[in-house]
Amino acid sequence: MLPRSARLARLSRSVTFSACHRLHSKSLSDEENLKLFGKCNNPNGHGHNYKARLLIPVLVSLQIDPVSGMVMNLTDLKEYMQEAIMEPLDHKNLDKDVPHFAEVVSTTENIAVFIWENLQRFLPLGILYKVKVYETEQNVVVYKGEETVVE
Repeated sequence: MLPRSARLARLSRSVTFSACHRLHSKSLSDEENLKLFGKCNNPNGHGHNYKARLLIPVLVSLQIDPVSGMVMNLTDLKEYMQEAIMEPLDHKNLDKDVPHFAEVVSTTENIAVFIWENLQRFLPLGILYKVKVYETEQNVVVYKGEETVVE
């Protein structure tokens, strides 16, 4: 059995936000956008109830604190998620209200990257393991930061 000071744990927290968007690339013609994105290219947009789940992994720096009994204070994590996710994204038109998406197509993949980058401003360096964004129960994106593709 590990001594109490060496016990490690994973911490996960989720938030749900509602937003609308239109999948549309400025690099493509209207016809190409319609062909690529179908009904999601509707000029009036469409909405989702997204769920973002964060995972803070097992790391030496994230041992369960023997005094507090926590890996990280959940009140702090809740505040970070409020500032990094809820304030910029909840009840917004992603393409019109979030400056980042003025030039970036608001796909779930890019939303996951946006959340990751925003959270990095609040969390201690290196502790965020992955961001999982559910656009629907069937469409889920997992982003783990910059990863290199080996060819």
